Amino acid sequence: MDLRNALSRVVDATLEATVVGSFTDVGINARRHLGDWQDLDTIDATGRVVLVTGATSGLGLATVRQLARMGASVRLVGRDAGKAEAARADVEAAAPGADVATYLADMSNLTEVRRLVAEVLERETRLDVLVHNAGALLAERRETADGHEMTFATMVLGPFALTEGLRPLLERTGGARVITVSSGGMYTQKLAIDDLESEHEYRGSVAYARAKRAQVVLTEQWAEHDRTGAITFHAMHPGWAATPGVHDALPKFERVLGSRLRSPAEGADTIVWLAVADEPTRASGRFWLDRRPRGTHRVPSTRESSEDRARLWDFVTAATKPPA
Repeated sequence: MDLRNALSRVVDATLEATVVGSFTDVGINARRHLGDWQDLDTIDATGRVVLVTGATSGLGLATVRQLARMGASVRLVGRDAGKAEAARADVEAAAPGADVATYLADMSNLTEVRRLVAEVLERETRLDVLVHNAGALLAERRETADGHEMTFATMVLGPFALTEGLRPLLERTGGARVITVSSGGMYTQKLAIDDLESEHEYRGSVAYARAKRAQVVLTEQWAEHDRTGAITFHAMHPGWAATPGVHDALPKFERVLGSRLRSPAEGADTIVWLAVADEPTRASGRFWLDRRPRGTHRVPSTRESSEDRARLWDFVTAATKPPA
């Protein structure tokens, strides 16, 4: 058994070093055979309530579909009422009899996020898992109604406000988990603490990667700031998956990788696993790919200072503070 575990670690590390081998479907298909990879369908999630943002397509829809099949009560958050209802019908077809409900909110709009918080607190008696999956990769810089850059608002400010707003419910539930869907693209960027909202220069892919880096840092900080022990915080990246977002925003990337892109279900596997497995509860603030914790930096130049981490926390806290 020890020899098998050692071999598994060597193969996994080799895959991780290749990047392409790790992030494509090659990585997850190989890792399924490296150790004790539990079939998600064998896990009973009955009684757990899971709220997923960006749940009307791609990774979010694959996540709620799988969790509903496992017995969880799933709550889908989307921006468009028609897409939300279509997603609900999709989940109910995949998991007949499932407890499925929808909420509407644009995660880039802090007013709508605060309304979402109020609705969830009013309607739900428990919340076991909160999954931040909503994302935005835009060709041109756009600002929200609150005056924030939209990519940063969608993936950093909105999730922070939602988490802090729902914290009382998460803590009251006990053993709750907050999972942030980041991206391997964050490895290419450092925390841009002096230009968090891309005011000096804007490139869509860079703004996206920087926001994903900020998500990972905030996940670590949530774990560091948590004093109750009632919530476990983790971030993950799904590898390179064939989603509507990739199709719309990165068509060249999609053409180059073609069939090597993961399916949405493969990309969502670690999200679901983090939501239901026992291992993720043993530590908090980690970054995962294919059910294993990963380092958050590949090159020294992307490392942030303690001061920069503190400045990020202060900035986001101030930006999401409700109006007096």
